[in-house]
Amino acid sequence: MTLLNERLKPYNLILASGSPRRQKFLKDLQLDFKIVLKPIEEIYPNTLEKEAITDYLAKLKADPFKESLDPQDLVITSDTIVWHQGKALGKPEDKNEAFEMLQSLSGHTHEVITSICFTNIKFQIVKNTTTKVTFRSLTVEEIWFYIETFEPMDKAGAYGIQEWIGAVGITRIDGSYNNVVGLPTDLFYETLINIADSF
Repeated sequence: MTLLNERLKPYNLILASGSPRRQKFLKDLQLDFKIVLKPIEEIYPNTLEKEAITDYLAKLKADPFKESLDPQDLVITSDTIVWHQGKALGKPEDKNEAFEMLQSLSGHTHEVITSICFTNIKFQIVKNTTTKVTFRSLTVEEIWFYIETFEPMDKAGAYGIQEWIGAVGITRIDGSYNNVVGLPTDLFYETLINIADSF
């Protein structure tokens, strides 16, 4: 049993995410958890910007669990967006939208913002972080090669930093790399420790 698992004994950790990347991060942290999915419509007020969007959606994803939580349950929900040129880029609807997103990111710096929500009967804690990512100028051929060869459709901003496009296209990262993959594990771990210590 790992150090954090020992400290989290009072809690039943529930990850409410279908993301294989987030699931792998929790496994890599050697946490005991179960996956429970309760789909929601991810709609937010259009007046929100940046981390206000991800905070709102992370809390929204926790709402379906609130009525059925046991006292020991700790639900983890999360949301990630790419913020670029004054707007949020979520997951592309189709390959053409993926191309448009990547073309807009090409040669520029954007922000990857993730919020994590920790929900228990007695409390709800939301944390967020931002990573700045810079792409070199990508050619049309490179963008289409990535779209046709890899899996951009399930990723905010239509790219995975851990995939080919990250290796050949990203010139600078300022902040958490794991945040860009899908979960800022340092912030996640630190918050869990604080929750365990306050039990």
